Amino acid sequence: MRIRKQDYNNVTVVELQGELDGDFTELLRNTITDIIAASKTGIVLDMSSVGFIDSQGLEELLWERDYCNQNKRGIRLAGLDENCAKILEITRIENEFDCYTELSEAVKSFT
Repeated sequence: MRIRKQDYNNVTVVELQGELDGDFTELLRNTITDIIAASKTGIVLDMSSVGFIDSQGLEELLWERDYCNQNKRGIRLAGLDENCAKILEITRIENEFDCYTELSEAVKSFT
């Protein structure tokens, strides 16, 4: 898994590449806490290059949502492929996130 960050004013887009699994959660958590510490308004997780999410990855997404809420920041998911969207649906957590098809729409949602 690889992570790339890009800032758009007060929103940070975190592009994830690979599988969101237990091997990756610590790196993602550190990335999210660093962004919150930088006082960004919101975070968009670009999931367009993620093909699979395991149970630890799902737990991490929920932790990130809770952490952002506790720090009065927003988090959005963008570009979920069919497989990842189905995983969120089956586990009944798809309604826990604001999901957008297009990255640009997710970023604009913070304005």
